[in-house]
Amino acid sequence: MSDAFEPPGAPVAAEAGTRELILTADPDFLAFALDEARAADPQVEFLQELAPGVMLAAGRRTFADLAAGWQEQPPIFVRHICPVQASASLDGSEGDLVVLGQVASGELALLLAADTPFSVQTRVYGDLPHKPFDINQAVAPLLAEISGAPLDVRHPQQVVSVVCVGRAQGGTAYLGVSAAAHNLSDWAGGMRRFAREPEQVSRAEFKLLEAIEVFGLELPPRGVALDLGAAPGGWTRILRRHAQYVTAVDPGDLDPRVANDRGVRHKRMTAEAYLANEPDRFDIIVDDMRMDAQASARLMVAYAPQLYAHGWALMTVKLAEKQRRATLDQAFAILQQAYTIAGARHLFHNRSEITVYLRPKARGG
Repeated sequence: MSDAFEPPGAPVAAEAGTRELILTADPDFLAFALDEARAADPQVEFLQELAPGVMLAAGRRTFADLAAGWQEQPPIFVRHICPVQASASLDGSEGDLVVLGQVASGELALLLAADTPFSVQTRVYGDLPHKPFDINQAVAPLLAEISGAPLDVRHPQQVVSVVCVGRAQGGTAYLGVSAAAHNLSDWAGGMRRFAREPEQVSRAEFKLLEAIEVFGLELPPRGVALDLGAAPGGWTRILRRHAQYVTAVDPGDLDPRVANDRGVRHKRMTAEAYLANEPDRFDIIVDDMRMDAQASARLMVAYAPQLYAHGWALMTVKLAEKQRRATLDQAFAILQQAYTIAGARHLFHNRSEITVYLRPKARGG
């Protein structure tokens, strides 16, 4: 996630008067995301679901106020937010690009802070023929020319969000300007994608890569890490890529590329059996096992003494279809016996689970 940087001037000022926003979550967890929005603003109104998991809302709190609160304590299920400060009707023709350019060069350009890098993030839903790239190309040069703000798609400090929905949803584009740090994610709609690497062992690697980014995790140089339920070795491979020496615990086989790495020690046993064998202590413990949420939490509590005081742990908490909120609350209560929950998010690469970042409590504290 972006650092909590607020560029001076226009975007923050514009957010201060903006009460409409677009909230994005995984469709399967949208109800939980809406509960989080209600908890943050009891008077929020949900106006229209623009696409699965994409909700247009209007609140009593301003976008800036809501974003500031969520920067301090991020929600678990809300993945991305952006303000709505302008809208335009779309009919699916090439003329839509002209209309969007006109809106950009009028209302939106005035909201950008000059000399502050910006990017345009576009999402298109429904039956529209336009590609996000085409819309970005139609809008970004006009914004840069009129506002004086430089275009920087890699490291923007302010973001122009464009969300377009097809005719079945009203044929509308919703546009807004915000500080990049206020959107909860650097990626449009929170959709963080990673390129597949030739050495990739499993798609589970993307979860760990995303968690390292989202939680700002620091891996110590030449640290020692424990990967519980490691097979086939995706998380172990990512830890090795970050120069960690890894103990991989799993009765199953590791991918040969991981198993043959001299920086990997494979303990072919269960996590419970390894714990009973007086294991070493570690800088990092990770756990992506397919396991009941409460049992997994209890196992992580049992492993807490094996974590150095300066270390951290990361785990996925699996959520069955029923009583997800109760399951999560119970797992958190167990984890808090030994850890401080430093972060919990439903990441883009999570499915029926969330990822939890843990810091060990002081012994006896």
